[in-house]
Amino acid sequence: MPLPLVWLGAGAAALFAGTKLTREIQKSQGYINHFPGECKRAVQPIDGAVVCCGIYEVFQHTGIWVDNNIIELRGNGLIRGISPERFLTERSGNTIFVACDKHRQPLVKPDTAAVASSRLFEYSEYDLLSNNCHRFTMHCVTGVDRQITRFAELNATMCATFNTKIYWQPIINA
Repeated sequence: MPLPLVWLGAGAAALFAGTKLTREIQKSQGYINHFPGECKRAVQPIDGAVVCCGIYEVFQHTGIWVDNNIIELRGNGLIRGISPERFLTERSGNTIFVACDKHRQPLVKPDTAAVASSRLFEYSEYDLLSNNCHRFTMHCVTGVDRQITRFAELNATMCATFNTKIYWQPIINA
């Protein structure tokens, strides 16, 4: 039975290598400067800021910071507000990151917090590829509902929306 373990290990290594390659491509395309975890300078999030946390060091989960909570699209389709501690529960990371500009100021559009808050307790048919947390997050930021599947697409859309590279900074612990 060691052969299945070898294949599993090879698959994990390929996934990790693919993640590293995707990061380098995003940096070379100018969308992002710091990925989550690449910079230690902590920032205080503000209402309407885009936040994320890691999931098994391969995926990211995103939401909107509002009143010291995070509004997210959960995997069951419920849009809910949760504490930062709950946002990290059942995920591999122990840090929340906020999208900032080069001056480490959180990137915020004026109506983002209001749009996110207005969607609380709604259900949205969750689908990992066509209707996930990244799509919900960018809809709150831009007011436009368009398909965003991957964290890379979220970064590219945020870069275009805010006309700046994205610097993912850890948040100051409350």
